[in-house]
Amino acid sequence: MSLRSKFLPACLLAAIAFPSLALAADDPDVVRLQARLSALRNDPLIGRLAAFEQMEARQAIDALAQARRNDRPGALYIAERRVEIAESAAITEAARRELGALDLQRTELLLQASRRDAERARQEAERLRIQSQIQAEEAERLRLAAEAEAAARTEAEQALTSVAGKQTAQLSAARRKEAALARQEAELVSGAKLPPSSFESRGEVFVLPAASFASGKPALAEDGKAAAGALATYLQIGKRGKVRVEAFEKDAKLARARAEAIKAALVAGGVPAAQITATGKATAATAKKAAEVVVAQ
Repeated sequence: MSLRSKFLPACLLAAIAFPSLALAADDPDVVRLQARLSALRNDPLIGRLAAFEQMEARQAIDALAQARRNDRPGALYIAERRVEIAESAAITEAARRELGALDLQRTELLLQASRRDAERARQEAERLRIQSQIQAEEAERLRLAAEAEAAARTEAEQALTSVAGKQTAQLSAARRKEAALARQEAELVSGAKLPPSSFESRGEVFVLPAASFASGKPALAEDGKAAAGALATYLQIGKRGKVRVEAFEKDAKLARARAEAIKAALVAGGVPAAQITATGKATAATAKKAAEVVVAQ
């Protein structure tokens, strides 16, 4: 049932419950409108909403009660419209608040689903790691057993290479999926986008553009602060290795200061300082790459 359909019966009850309202004997329209306004004010769900509109309605009813006979039709029209506006405004505000609560609930559900997916991905990565370790141990046993014969040793080594390659590829794919889900969760929690990243032999590399810093200064710009906040959230999801921050600038001192600014932002976001190293490189920055944050796998 809508708020309006719940509210209208309350208006009728108020009209019955308060027969002694002012001017009841002289002006039934005033009594009727006052009853509707009282019902709105006493409604436990919406009575505290649209206070300004309720005040205007009350003033319009007072004006109707004091209007001269010639002015009465216009005053009655205004009073009725003001009461309707107050009722509609209160119902609309209540609906808006309910919608906001539903939006918040939806966001929480999405976040919970993202966390569940990330946890499943982490469990799958761990299962594949254990499976890879078991297969590697078995392959080693076979290699030792075949050492007496060169042909058998070669065959065992080829099998080991094949198995290890497949497992490495599976483990890498699982880690990438875990990272993607962690990235999604970090962006949902922080409300900001992570910088673009790629997987290399040294780890996952996030690249910050020149726009992340104030022009010619070590301080982070607003874009840089938002990216650092999202990175801090990402680094606290799951098990992340050491973090190395590298900033690039022809001025080595400025490059070092910018790297320290990124580190300070990560620490402020909850990442342990001992986990992060910061260095500056006397290399010209570009618009697309002014700093890198390397996360060891």
